[in-house]
Amino acid sequence: MNETRTSRATNVGPAVTGRPVPAAIDRFERAFARTAGAEPVAGNTVRLLLDAGENFPAWVAAIRSAQRYILFEMYIVADDRVGRMFAEVLAERARAGVHVYVVYDWLGSLGAGKLWTLLREAGVEVTSFNPPSFEGPLAWLTRDHRKCIVVDDAVGYVSGLCVSCVWEGNAAKRLEPWRDSGVEIRGPAVADLVRAFDTVWIACGHKPLDLPGRTLQAPAGSAIVRVIAGVPSAAGAYRTDLLVASVAHARLWLTDAYFVATSAYTQALRAAAQDGVDVRLLVPGASDIPAVSPLSRAGYRPLLEAGVRVFEWNGTMLHAKSAVADGLWSRVGSTNLNLASWMSNYELDVAVEDVTFAKQMEAQYERDLERATEIVLTRRNRVRRAEGELAPVEGAAQPNVRRAKRGSAGRAVAGAASVGSALGAALTNRRTLGPAEAGLLGVASIATIGLALVAFLFPRVLAWPIAVIAAWIGVAWGVKAWLLWCRARRGRMAVARRVPVDEGGGPSP
Repeated sequence: MNETRTSRATNVGPAVTGRPVPAAIDRFERAFARTAGAEPVAGNTVRLLLDAGENFPAWVAAIRSAQRYILFEMYIVADDRVGRMFAEVLAERARAGVHVYVVYDWLGSLGAGKLWTLLREAGVEVTSFNPPSFEGPLAWLTRDHRKCIVVDDAVGYVSGLCVSCVWEGNAAKRLEPWRDSGVEIRGPAVADLVRAFDTVWIACGHKPLDLPGRTLQAPAGSAIVRVIAGVPSAAGAYRTDLLVASVAHARLWLTDAYFVATSAYTQALRAAAQDGVDVRLLVPGASDIPAVSPLSRAGYRPLLEAGVRVFEWNGTMLHAKSAVADGLWSRVGSTNLNLASWMSNYELDVAVEDVTFAKQMEAQYERDLERATEIVLTRRNRVRRAEGELAPVEGAAQPNVRRAKRGSAGRAVAGAASVGSALGAALTNRRTLGPAEAGLLGVASIATIGLALVAFLFPRVLAWPIAVIAAWIGVAWGVKAWLLWCRARRGRMAVARRVPVDEGGGPSP
């Protein structure tokens, strides 16, 4: 299918003198497309959806309206009331003759086996992304962290929300609904969401999708959309975030659930703030994974010193992953500002170039800041909350709101990378460590000393596990080498059978 595309440039980048010349526009447009790995698609309408209260009803209504096909890709599908509700509406459409395809992440959706049985019995094509395998000892590090729904080429949804009751909160337990963002897309860009789903479907070992009744969507609005379909090691979203931080010239407002930035991205934000850009970062004040908060706070000081304004959300959990720049460019999706999302996972985001949508994003950001506490540096260069006495910033959550118990994202990989960064800095003195990292270093010190004592006193306790792991990895590599050799041999034999041979023994011309 051919999409309606445009070469119109974004105005996120700075003008050369007054209005940019066409050549500069085209160069920036090309740079943006190559960086994101996504071409701009014109003629779309994009609707901002907030929290479970707006996202879940829209998803259910779209699924129930499906006549030809449904693509449903989700990191977490919980076996709870919300999970069962979605399973039932998907099963109903499958029984009505609609082609329904579901991809769920094995690790994120652990424990939802009954739902997959229900869906398969109804005729739904269900596949698990990256279940454990002998030949991939470390394959679990790569997860399908996308949250996407596509219905009939007509509408697509991309968000940070998963299918679980935790996003709705629990008033009886003083758990608020999680603050999260999603978008509804109508127009030609929906075709790119289908392609993004097909990429993961193939990665799960299936043939490319053959969807019934595919149609080219006519322009439905004026928004320009790029579908940034992140795959492991490609770093499209990472390069895009770096580019936007480099070219924003007035405002760059970020919201992130598990902020553990790389040095390069931290420097990009610092440089923007020092150049006069209004850079703001909104993160959870009380994370559903307590270990992530100290890692995030360890990165506050260099940002604050450069003029970046940092805010912590006061509610149960802030799970949104979004950005808005210069009143024109916006991003909403599943990618967190950490290495796991940028480098390891399958992620999905949409970048929107539209003034009206950007204004909605900015207005919502300002409303979110009304429920947040700003973090500042004191005269003694200590990090603290902007209000009240000097105290650990862990106290940002409101006393009448409880911390959530479960979230999503590849936090293990991001946390491991951040721990490694802090420990490496402690050994090499390549950067100044902050007070927030003192506890981390203390725990690492105790663990390392304990490991050394075990090695001295009981060497076999360490030797046997290391031997087993080494053998496992060695055998896994050997099996993969054998399979690749067999595949190459079959390919050579197939070519030999197809090439005719002349009487002299050589291939005929």
